Amino acid sequence: MTKLKVFCARSMTHAVTDLAKKFMRETGHEVDITFGPVGTLQKKLAAGETTDVLILGQPAMEMMEHKGCFVAGTRTDVSRVSIGVAVREGAPAPDISTADAFKTTLLGARAIAFTHASVGGTAAVYLPQMFKRMGIADEVDRKALPQQSGAEVAERVASGEADLGITLIPEILPIKGARVIGKLPAADDTTYTAAVAAGSGAPAEAAAFIAALALPATRGVWQAAGFERAEKS
Repeated sequence: MTKLKVFCARSMTHAVTDLAKKFMRETGHEVDITFGPVGTLQKKLAAGETTDVLILGQPAMEMMEHKGCFVAGTRTDVSRVSIGVAVREGAPAPDISTADAFKTTLLGARAIAFTHASVGGTAAVYLPQMFKRMGIADEVDRKALPQQSGAEVAERVASGEADLGITLIPEILPIKGARVIGKLPAADDTTYTAAVAAGSGAPAEAAAFIAALALPATRGVWQAAGFERAEKS
């Protein structure tokens, strides 16, 4: 039996945990997964920690490919995800149908929760740049409730501390009392990509695990967790 070590983006916790359990039952291999924000996992690798499988957002993986962090030719897109907007269960849904409507909603909100930029996750990196492009970074900063995780963002909404929460949809769905009212307008989906890490002691088993994540039969698991399974081009 082989023990595989996996570094995986935190927003994928529920889906990858479920699929890893199935893989372990079917193969007898053990899978040890470290979930964390993309930035945190990158720091672990930079500090010399090793893994067999990397599952991160496409931009991070492209950067790591140039650094030789994984085996060439093993990259596989496994899922896509959107940044969503959440409100408290039972609260009316504000208009986020267009970029202008979303801007008006942000300016009218009393408090807005999102992950702190220092966390280094997909939404944490994207949102400050978006607020700046919209020309409302200072206004948002005055009403911001920065959090350390997407789950905490949704919890601030569920408790009523924040009128709006903005984070990856899979991080909102498990939190009782918060509901997704839609995707962030004018924002591209993020594709998550898996690859066999350079220096893996079990590259064949690592590749098999990646293949298991991308099987057509996994669609239901990904969708239940708020993702779309990435389609092969």
